Amino acid sequence: MTTTVPVRLVCWNIEHKHAPWRMLRGMEADVALLQETRPPPPDAGISRDDISDGDEWPEGGRLHGRTAIVRLSDRVEVDFIEKSFATDPDVLAAARIRPPGAEAFIAVSICPAYEYPHDIVPGKMGNVDSSLHRSISDLTAFIGRPKHHRVIVAGDLTVMRGPSDYHDAYWSARDQTVFARMDALGLRCLGPEAPHGRQADPWPAWLPRESRNVPTFRRIGKSAADAEAQLDYVFASEGMADAVRVRALNGPDEWGPSDHCRIVIDVG
Repeated sequence: MTTTVPVRLVCWNIEHKHAPWRMLRGMEADVALLQETRPPPPDAGISRDDISDGDEWPEGGRLHGRTAIVRLSDRVEVDFIEKSFATDPDVLAAARIRPPGAEAFIAVSICPAYEYPHDIVPGKMGNVDSSLHRSISDLTAFIGRPKHHRVIVAGDLTVMRGPSDYHDAYWSARDQTVFARMDALGLRCLGPEAPHGRQADPWPAWLPRESRNVPTFRRIGKSAADAEAQLDYVFASEGMADAVRVRALNGPDEWGPSDHCRIVIDVG
């Protein structure tokens, strides 16, 4: 994987494991947008100075760790953005990326938290769309005039894009409100989608045949070849979206040591 564009990002939910940290330096990427991180192991070759909020992780063993942005090369300048803009600082991380000879842009790593109804409500069905909608509101800190912002948002959204029978109609409709709000802000969903990633085989009965979704998540006990569901997405401002290329590294031989695959984002 050779870098021939001004900047290459990799988006990855690393399942709070050590092995993905050790792989980052060899991926020929400039910046990593990570989710579900714990502190890197000492042998990963990653300095805390190269990690957004490099010495801060959730107290008390929060299940999914936190999001992070990691500087991987000296080809680009990375200015980490203090998290005062975020309602929940564990679910968002942001940085200004300044490629050589190209216009700067904001990169955001996102991964929502599961939330539950108030104790007075019967049932404990968890959801992530409430966390996502707060985060989308937080993203407006980086959006000024409608057609002039330059923002890339990527991560594990834990929702399903497009119609499917994976959830019932109620939960599917709630999922779609996330993508509608991003679109309303001028943040186009770039997938990844076929042919820029392997589609599920065998085809899931719950997914319409016309879908271009590609699996980015495998369930516990399942192999990458068995992955069916897409939970990870990339969005870019309309003004720069045509110059962004997105690809899921979701083949069985390229998946990596996490329950989510890597997504390569080329900006050029």
